[in-house]
Amino acid sequence: MSFGQSKLYRSEDYGKSFKDITSLINNTFIRTEFGMAIGPENSGKVILTGDISGSSRGGRIFRSSDFAKNFVQTDLPFHPLVQITYHPQNSDCLLALSTENGLWVSKDFGEKWEEIHKSVCLAKWGANNTIFFTTYLNNSCKADLGLLELKKTSDFGKTFKVIGTKIYSFGLGGRFLFASVMTEKGTTRRIHVSLDQGETWNMAQLPSVGHEQFYSILAANDDLVFMHVDEPGDTGFGTIYTSDDRGIVYSKSLERHLYTTTGGETDFTNVTSLRGIYITSVLSEDNSIQSVITFDRGGEWVPLRKPKNTTCDSTARSKEECSLHIHASYSISQKLNVPMAPLSEPNAVGIVIAHGSVGGAISVMSPDVYISDDGGYTWARMLEGPHHYAILDSGGLIVAIEHTSQPVNVIEFSTDEGQCWYKYTFSKDPIFFTGLASEPGARSMNVSIWGFRGNFLSRKWVSYTIDFSELLSRTCEDKDYTIWLAHSSDPSDPSDGCILGYKEQYRRLRKSSVCQNGRDYMVTKQPSICPCTLEDFLCDFGYYRPENQSVCVEQPELKGHDLEFCLYGTQELLKTSGYRKIPGDKCSGGESPSREETNMKKKCTSNFLNPSQLAASTSSTPIILAVVAVLLVTAVAGVLLIKKYVCGGRFLVHRYSVLRQHAEANGVEGMDALDPGTPAGKGGYHDDSDEDLLE
Repeated sequence: MSFGQSKLYRSEDYGKSFKDITSLINNTFIRTEFGMAIGPENSGKVILTGDISGSSRGGRIFRSSDFAKNFVQTDLPFHPLVQITYHPQNSDCLLALSTENGLWVSKDFGEKWEEIHKSVCLAKWGANNTIFFTTYLNNSCKADLGLLELKKTSDFGKTFKVIGTKIYSFGLGGRFLFASVMTEKGTTRRIHVSLDQGETWNMAQLPSVGHEQFYSILAANDDLVFMHVDEPGDTGFGTIYTSDDRGIVYSKSLERHLYTTTGGETDFTNVTSLRGIYITSVLSEDNSIQSVITFDRGGEWVPLRKPKNTTCDSTARSKEECSLHIHASYSISQKLNVPMAPLSEPNAVGIVIAHGSVGGAISVMSPDVYISDDGGYTWARMLEGPHHYAILDSGGLIVAIEHTSQPVNVIEFSTDEGQCWYKYTFSKDPIFFTGLASEPGARSMNVSIWGFRGNFLSRKWVSYTIDFSELLSRTCEDKDYTIWLAHSSDPSDPSDGCILGYKEQYRRLRKSSVCQNGRDYMVTKQPSICPCTLEDFLCDFGYYRPENQSVCVEQPELKGHDLEFCLYGTQELLKTSGYRKIPGDKCSGGESPSREETNMKKKCTSNFLNPSQLAASTSSTPIILAVVAVLLVTAVAGVLLIKKYVCGGRFLVHRYSVLRQHAEANGVEGMDALDPGTPAGKGGYHDDSDEDLLE
């Protein structure tokens, strides 16, 4: 039970002033682990979950439909287990799981509730009004893992359909539905993918894994999945695979991808300010960590270019030949002095801000802040030492505050994408800084600085909000913008700027313009189609690109073997020259490597349209896929040989090397630790390597 009360405040002027509205929730203690459940889009709906642990009947929520101007108290007929979830398109429809594993729904924004199923472990909204959920049959969710049933309802519980048995977990990503299914022997799991909400299923063509390994979907949209497959043993790395547009056939994209089982962290980052770009880290043979970047959705990975006017640190073999290495989630989890992960915004075209070091590998010394204005092709040092930072006015303004254990009263800002910086003293008396907050979407001109004065026992919390519209008072005009070609490296090349089959020209603010984009600013771009080249193709199933090479070569263990796989219940033979078009690539004409999938007119057991058929299946095909989070799979410990099966009963052996234990980063002398209490890391992670996390 929690004693005391929560204080609830509301601001209507971007944090310049706050009003205490605690009385609207009857001074009730709010369960902070549930947070504020904000409705989709701009619905104005807010749900707070009260802590009334002593109540025997049910929980209590406070509902608002007017952006928290008023709240309605509602007593629930159950105790919620997790935060209530909104229907993605209809914010009046709610979904909740109870502490007694009941599945509850509401169609009137939580005023009335109905229990539609018992013994439920996990539930998610699907397309339209579909609800997917797993149920246990005997004892509990944990005891029945691998024996769960996957069901769906499209009429809020009037009818149900079982769409899978022997389920371990499931997840949704883009247009894909994924299910982790136990094999007949019960020692491994395999993942099936469905494109029609569970009516038909296919298995993904990926290596199987043992219980000390795991899968993780790093990113997924409607036509591509990035999948991490862990190596055997406690190596701390694995391989990234990318899917075709069906989520079934996968190609090797990046080897030795850093992803720890103990820390549960990966540096995989989607650069949202320009299409097709991702940054992550690899673990080299000498156990050093290095950053790599792809500009074509995993087709090729390269080191980040060394920023101009920088020197290589002690991790480099040469003072002139090295690259930039980015600090992300793994560095934060290891308590390095990194207060923020990399930052990019869709409406701040080309801008990426990140902590990093310049050398042969990531350094454990205190990092500097670097910025790229072209999506990661080139970089410049923006600020010395670690900082908190935010993007405002669609990239027209960047603000930063130094990360230090000492009180601060100065904020820095730049109006030219980080080239020149100005300082502003926001308070005569310094504060112990705790956070920098701005309205989501990077369109605001306001930023709030949070902190406190005094000591631990007598803290006085304060917030300062700075409105930069007083500084940038002029609205930008046409003369303030210029046309910019994305992904451009050689203007003399006719294919310059061609990525994923087309070029894009953007209308961008000139760095020399000191004006305000405004809230109504929209990103303007003009696409044009390019002829196809080999760069528009991923390596096909059974092929990969060696590091720093653009040509696809056959995986040694697959040479001399037919490439066969199950597709919609029939056996397919793949004949390929090693390339397949990147999903979403729009190129036309030009090169067209040969590729053919031939129906062998043989039945195979890779779908489980009939759940009873799945349960009785005798297929020897543990080929696995997963999405949206971490998949962790069981087999015999210590085994270094992994069988990779394809339909037709043929199997291939993958032989892996065991890497030395990765050195603990915080054991290195000279490393600056984060201040205690700095909320730099994630809210938590799972380190149980036999747990599927399809979230």
